Amino acid sequence: QVTLWLKKIYGDVPVPEYEVNERTVDILYEVMECNEERDKDVSLLIEDMKDRATKYEAEAEYWRSILEESLGLSKNSLSQEATAALTDLVESAIALEVEDTSLTSFYCAINHMTSELLKTKSKNREMELKLKTLTKKLTSALTLEKQLEEDIKKIKEFQEAENAKATIRSKNLKFLEDKSEDLKIRIMDAEEKLVATGLDQSLTHEALMKSSE
Repeated sequence: QVTLWLKKIYGDVPVPEYEVNERTVDILYEVMECNEERDKDVSLLIEDMKDRATKYEAEAEYWRSILEESLGLSKNSLSQEATAALTDLVESAIALEVEDTSLTSFYCAINHMTSELLKTKSKNREMELKLKTLTKKLTSALTLEKQLEEDIKKIKEFQEAENAKATIRSKNLKFLEDKSEDLKIRIMDAEEKLVATGLDQSLTHEALMKSSE
């Protein structure tokens, strides 16, 4: 069934090669059923349209015969103004999708379209209001985002400056610590030399500091 359907679909064109297995055949079978159902629906719709067209043609012929035979009116016998008015009437009926050209049908159709127009305008106003609100919120958000970016930039610059200061302080502290350690060593060396030369122990820096305390 699937093979015959594919040949019918492609006609004179060769059917493209595909992997034949249970899954692909099942899928193609489902597609075939959907396609056939759609074709049936389209055929029914076409038949219905043909039936309607036949009825409309018969009705048009009926009214034409009445107008021509009973009233002696035909399209060619109408004035240019009357023909234009009749054409406008038909185009209006088609545009408004009315079943006939009675005033009642026209008024109902116009009222319906007016109601739809008012609904559309009301919806458009709501959409415009929403758009304005969203635009306002978006503008505020973008402004805030820009301000935050500037603040972040300032904070980064401040942090970089503080980091630079901290680096300098760290270097200075290291220099002072090294210098202090060097001075301690030099003081100890000097005291040892003085002691070696017979300096009284009570006059050393450490002894003097203890005495001061």
